[in-house]
Amino acid sequence: MSSELIGLMGIIAVLVLFFLKVPVAITLIIVSLLGTALINSWDVAFSQLGRTPFDTSSDYSLSVIPLFILMGMILSYTGIGSDLYRMVDSWIGHFRGGLAMATIGTAAIFSSISGSLNATTATVAKISLPEMEKYKYKPGLSTSSVAAGGTLGILIPPSVILILYGILTMEPIGALLISGIIPGILQILIFLITVAILVRKDPSIAPPREGIATFSERFRTLKNIWPFIGLFLVSIGGIYLGVFTPTEAAGVGAFGALMFALISRKLNWQRLKHSLEDAVRLTAFIFLIIIGANLFGQFLAVSRIPVMLTTFVGNLDMNPYLVLIAILAALLILGCFIESLALIVITLPILYPIITDLGFDGIWFGVIMIMVINIGALTPPLGISAFVIKGVAKNVPIETIFRGIIPMIIAMIICVGILIIFPQLVTILPDLMN
Repeated sequence: MSSELIGLMGIIAVLVLFFLKVPVAITLIIVSLLGTALINSWDVAFSQLGRTPFDTSSDYSLSVIPLFILMGMILSYTGIGSDLYRMVDSWIGHFRGGLAMATIGTAAIFSSISGSLNATTATVAKISLPEMEKYKYKPGLSTSSVAAGGTLGILIPPSVILILYGILTMEPIGALLISGIIPGILQILIFLITVAILVRKDPSIAPPREGIATFSERFRTLKNIWPFIGLFLVSIGGIYLGVFTPTEAAGVGAFGALMFALISRKLNWQRLKHSLEDAVRLTAFIFLIIIGANLFGQFLAVSRIPVMLTTFVGNLDMNPYLVLIAILAALLILGCFIESLALIVITLPILYPIITDLGFDGIWFGVIMIMVINIGALTPPLGISAFVIKGVAKNVPIETIFRGIIPMIIAMIICVGILIIFPQLVTILPDLMN
């Protein structure tokens, strides 16, 4: 049996195990072990299995992950989600559809803090859905605004998924984090425009709201979120200006979040304990996936699948953008069935060499790839965001939630199209860092 055939069988086995709900890390480790043993020998396979976990976990660059996760968990347990919603609501909540817009803005900021799509969706849903129901917003608009806003955390730094992309591809993590700022802002604007168009088309979905917050009230709400703004400017600004490495910035952010929580007395011992437990649990989960991804990448390397595909695509003599669109279409379809983190780790070893060989920028592709895959969080049958919202809004049919999300999916596809046509929107800030 050829190594290429074994590699293809390994990819199919991974997909099958994913559909059978086998944990991502376990799937990657088992398939890599068996595949490497079939191509080389059991001695080589067990040697890699013994060496790779230590080599991966002891990599200094990976320390950025637990530190940013710890920062997010500490801030999440301080109750900053409610403060964020009140702040954004006071500024734009009085506009037609303003509560939906405020929900998107709150979810965007909170998702960048927590680093978890599910946590953001659940938290913002609990805060905003009762408020929109109070003002008689239609469920389709209110639930879709929560779902759309929760997806923005993958772009706005510190994005754990962008950090993972950098670790797997060796692209600079600092540049990757900075590259998501403009696309994140662009996606927020497109979501807000989408809400405005929907409300203009059918005013009944978002009845007008009486009362406008005064400027003094608006500025008063800012005092509750200054820690996040300060931590963002110090950590991410420090990376951009070259003051900090990403790991140092993450350390500063985690320490700053802890100091704020203690000084403001918003974090008691029980909440601190839960934040540390959640940070350790999520870090272990991600590290196991990285270990599995490295083993899977080694298996694919010896199977020669990436080299074979890169050569095949290079010999097609097709327009690189047609190949790119085909790749993104495949990722979009797979994202409807496979969780985003799992899809990234199994496809990157294959796709990244092809993309760079076609002449595309690796940082730019990272942003595009993650945005496309993240659409799967909104689409059935996976649609994890929709099901999380359903758990909060038990009286809203799941069909209503999915139907309401359709305009937001179109908005995300439009944003991806803009970034393909104007790649400078992704690369300009990383280029200025240099």
